[in-house]
Amino acid sequence: HFNPPTFLKSNTYPISFYFLHFLSVSLPDPTCTVSPSSPSMASEDSLSSNPLLQNFNFPPFDVVDAHHVRPGIRALLHQLEAELDQLEKTVEPSWPKLVEPLEKIVDRLSVVWGIINHLKAVKDTPELRAAIEEVQPEKVKFQLRLGQSKPIYSAFKSIRESSDWNTLSEARQRLICANCGVRVFSAQIKEAVLSGIALDDDKREEFNKIEQELEKLSHKFSENVLDATKKFEKLITDKKEIEGLPPSALGLFAQAAVSKGNENATADTGPWLITLDAPSYLPVMQHAKNRALREEVYRAYLSRASSGDLDNTAIIDQILKLRLEKAKLLGYSNYAEVSMATKMATVEKADELLEKLRSASWAPAVQDIEDLKSFAKNQGAAEADSLTHWDVTFWSERLRESKYDINEEELRPYFSLPKVMDGLFRLAKTLFGVDVVPADGVAPVWNSDVRFYCVKDSSGNPTAYFYFDPYSRPSEKRGGAWMDEVFSRSRVMAQKGSSVRLPVAQMVCNQTPPVGDKPSLMTFREVETVFHEFGHALQHMLTKEDEGLVSGIRNIEWDAVELPSQFMENWCYHRDTLMSIAKHYQTGETLPEDVYKKLLAARTFRAGSLSLRQLKFATVDLELHTKYVPGGTESIYDVDQRVSIKTQVIPPLPEDRFLCSFSHIFAGGYAAGYYSYKWAEVLSADAFSAFEDAGLDDIKAVKETGQRFRNTILALGGGKAPLQQVFVAFRGREPSPEPLLRHNGLLAASA
Repeated sequence: HFNPPTFLKSNTYPISFYFLHFLSVSLPDPTCTVSPSSPSMASEDSLSSNPLLQNFNFPPFDVVDAHHVRPGIRALLHQLEAELDQLEKTVEPSWPKLVEPLEKIVDRLSVVWGIINHLKAVKDTPELRAAIEEVQPEKVKFQLRLGQSKPIYSAFKSIRESSDWNTLSEARQRLICANCGVRVFSAQIKEAVLSGIALDDDKREEFNKIEQELEKLSHKFSENVLDATKKFEKLITDKKEIEGLPPSALGLFAQAAVSKGNENATADTGPWLITLDAPSYLPVMQHAKNRALREEVYRAYLSRASSGDLDNTAIIDQILKLRLEKAKLLGYSNYAEVSMATKMATVEKADELLEKLRSASWAPAVQDIEDLKSFAKNQGAAEADSLTHWDVTFWSERLRESKYDINEEELRPYFSLPKVMDGLFRLAKTLFGVDVVPADGVAPVWNSDVRFYCVKDSSGNPTAYFYFDPYSRPSEKRGGAWMDEVFSRSRVMAQKGSSVRLPVAQMVCNQTPPVGDKPSLMTFREVETVFHEFGHALQHMLTKEDEGLVSGIRNIEWDAVELPSQFMENWCYHRDTLMSIAKHYQTGETLPEDVYKKLLAARTFRAGSLSLRQLKFATVDLELHTKYVPGGTESIYDVDQRVSIKTQVIPPLPEDRFLCSFSHIFAGGYAAGYYSYKWAEVLSADAFSAFEDAGLDDIKAVKETGQRFRNTILALGGGKAPLQQVFVAFRGREPSPEPLLRHNGLLAASA
């Protein structure tokens, strides 16, 4: 689910490098402004009226356009260059003379770049792309200069080596150690090596060229995936071709056809337009009886961005080549070692966990396929003995319906978006003592469907805000779901009269939009997705850390940051929580008790297969970043096929090109880090087991445990080590994989 433009999360590069390198993070000063710096910069737009450079309390998402980008970014960079020059001349090894002015510089750029990067993800246009692409090298050049500033680096080291070191808070120590290259909890990173600061001039220049090129390639990869997804359209006029598809899907397909000029299209009579956007693709794979249609759509989805002008193959090869070169420059054997240097795990520990989970999942996954074949045969399916990829989802849905008497589509009326959000907010109040109230109109939004909320503490005081953009918009919005920062909680960036700036988050999903007069009726998976992203948002919003550069999800090791999001998914299966959201949108009837019990029983349905799927992604990621040799005898697709032997019961097609759309590792922050989903799943399952131990039906115990979760996992941010001082503080011990295997019904297989 965590699929933002840069998969924000937390890395632990030095702040001066990281917080500019992943600039979907936004750290704006609500009162920031930029002075016009050069008349030549104002050729495209008057700087005095450029919304990117105005005073604002919330980003002006409603008025920023492509033509604001070039002059706005260039004016800002010109100003920040001058501020950096001044800082380097006057820097002293003290918090007020080093960290505070540095945070302000980072903040100024982050807010502006965060605005345009976010709009590119949710309101993409060719003009916006072109503008960002043009100024991006200038932005990267500045971020590299800042990240490799020797006066700033020396000042951080001086603080680290001073006699005052032990008087600093742990949050400040972790922040400084992230910048001087020494991690409090690990001796692996030396002398800020990941930012290239310790390199000789020639090697640093080479390093910087690699960084520039990698950023350009990742953006191009992402654009190709989006364009390839949008490119596929299949217009169907014969209803027989889409037999089996539910009314919700037909309505969505007709709505898509209308948007493409078929103004008389209806759900009953068509025509119907199928795309590769998730709300369109998934119903076809789940419900279309037309096997040829499933095959066509599956092959189109699997081959996205793998041919013609949109082919990502060469881009992947170049990304892997440059990452390896970067690793060698920094003194590492491979890029996975670079990635792991800022994570809880090591390559060996990640491999060990993946193999333990794989061995526990393999036999159940084999049995899953056998069960499907047997069921399909009993149903008289001609393909029963030769089930393949475009059959598995279809027959899995039929078996699930038969085994548990649950029809995903029949559940939709019980999960209307307004009811789901109301129940989610009630859960947050129960667990964490906060109220979430609508605040629409307080902040500008980028689309009329976007909602804005205020989070209030038990005294009724605002503690955070967040945007929520729920619906799919295939023509302009990237697929997937993600949470991202807008503002961090920060003492330094507080407005006058306030002790701290409040955090602001954004949640973005791509669920089924309303059709006609019906609200958005969600699948249960979409419900889980919303809970997941809200978990990320809660960790950002409920932080009590006031040091802006380590508050919320900042500076948290990447493989720990999924803990709150996956933790929240567990509550979708909690009876009282589920019953509070599962209300029929027309009658108000609560989901029948027997249906809830079936839903609970179905939780472990095909758990082995679903586990293997994630393990395949994680394993191929590590293989590409450890053993793969760019330009060698083995291609990236050979690696994928080799890994699949142990992670896919049904071998992939020879023409499988899923890597060409694997944005997590080639256009985001998961390179040599996809394993973190499973790593954090262990943490989250164990965290939820604390509530099970306390008694899920004991409301007093649940509230007490929820407060402990809030005061540790959600509150401490990146100011403390996530395992020893955050998780153990909550759980009372180190994590165990037993709850995860138990929740997935795989404990017996593991034993």
